[in-house]
Amino acid sequence: MPPGLRRLSTALWQVGPMLAPPAPSRSGMPWLDTGIGPGAGFRSAHGAQAKHQRRMQLMLSLGSILLMLMLIAAGWGVFFAIKGLWTVVVLDLGMAATGAAALVMSRRGSLRNASLLLLGNLFVAIGAICVFMDVPSAEVPRATHHFYLSLGACAYLLFRGERPLLRHGVALLFFAAFAVFASSDVAIVTSYALPDEFRVGGNWVNNILALLTLYLVLHVMQADVAARNALEDELRAALDEQQLVLHYQPQIGADGQVTGAEALVRWQHPQRGMVSPGEFIPLAEQTGLILPLGAWVMREACAQLLRWSQDPRTASLTLAVNVSAQQFRQPDAVARVSAALDRHGIDPSRLKIELTESMLVSDIEDTIAKMTALKARGVGFSLDDFGTGFSSLSYLKRLPLDQLKIDQSFVRDVLTDPNDAAIARTVVSLGQTLGLSVIAEGVETEGQRAFLAGIGCQAYQGYLFSRPVPIEAFEAFVRAKAR
Repeated sequence: MPPGLRRLSTALWQVGPMLAPPAPSRSGMPWLDTGIGPGAGFRSAHGAQAKHQRRMQLMLSLGSILLMLMLIAAGWGVFFAIKGLWTVVVLDLGMAATGAAALVMSRRGSLRNASLLLLGNLFVAIGAICVFMDVPSAEVPRATHHFYLSLGACAYLLFRGERPLLRHGVALLFFAAFAVFASSDVAIVTSYALPDEFRVGGNWVNNILALLTLYLVLHVMQADVAARNALEDELRAALDEQQLVLHYQPQIGADGQVTGAEALVRWQHPQRGMVSPGEFIPLAEQTGLILPLGAWVMREACAQLLRWSQDPRTASLTLAVNVSAQQFRQPDAVARVSAALDRHGIDPSRLKIELTESMLVSDIEDTIAKMTALKARGVGFSLDDFGTGFSSLSYLKRLPLDQLKIDQSFVRDVLTDPNDAAIARTVVSLGQTLGLSVIAEGVETEGQRAFLAGIGCQAYQGYLFSRPVPIEAFEAFVRAKAR
């Protein structure tokens, strides 16, 4: 393997560790790459997603406070100090400190780290209590393990947006621990074991707290489901009532002129204003609404290309359109794109379809066949977010591509991170070797642009030039550049 390809393969493997938070654009939902940088018109956490995050923050805060109350207010430290078991007293204080740290982290918005810290410590602490302290007897059963059920449900909810190993693994670990302690009397009898007369009252407390925790988790789940259903209804109405609009982010050539644009969908909500694509595109994928949404985007893009073809100043512009995995996997995907081209009578070479690298993971042969059929019509293809996925480089030479797009996650730190700089160089070199053009997205500073130009990248897209804007502003930008 050539050195450039070897470096890129290593970089691709290092990009996505299994426990890292998943990047939205790798799930086959390209519109999550909103093209929005600092100072945009809406925050990334908006509406239902923001409410969900507030519920998670509340749940973590209550869990942290509960941990501190169990260990301090309930007097566990005092009890073991009286018995002279100072090792347990130190552990109690450490667990209380863990609860305090998780509380601070959750209040600062670091929900993932707070979740890992709190749940990890609770898993170990509950297991230790079950084995050494809450030793079951014929008169008083064990009760502490009931927390594993509610905490397992809590873990699934907290990590629902993470990779499968974390989303399912942590919850299943809690449930497995519950099954072990519920199905056996496993314990180690030591001086740390609590007397039955003390455990009777403790069992009531543990069962009540475990049930309250489970109720809180169920309440959050129900609230999320209600919010999701409401958003789905609103999105269906948005498709019917034409609340969706396209914004256009210019793509700039080496000479500083506009060569085209990327079409990015926006939802102009009548009450909430501009809704982030990060909120409604995942929902559209989950509900199947991505198919009518994607069809609408394709029709609007072709209609816009027709309007541009009638003006000499815009007739040569290309328009890049993101196509979701669900949309491209439809049996009639080629026929639908061809119908849109024929209906508007546009030059197919002005349309550029952007596919994400994650779409190549499954059914690559079908993808290649559809790309080849559309390529025969003259449609161009760009591989979006290149370098962030896990597809085999052996497929790259088989794909009828025209362009590679360097992901903004590499461009962002290209001046300060040697690894990102090396990846950018390798992608440009790879594109040149394969005869493909290369465009970099997320270019926000002149220094980034100069570096990219220095390594041979001749096309750019990002806030250095323009944010995604309505069509009127985009066309004004084109006219200003052409003077």
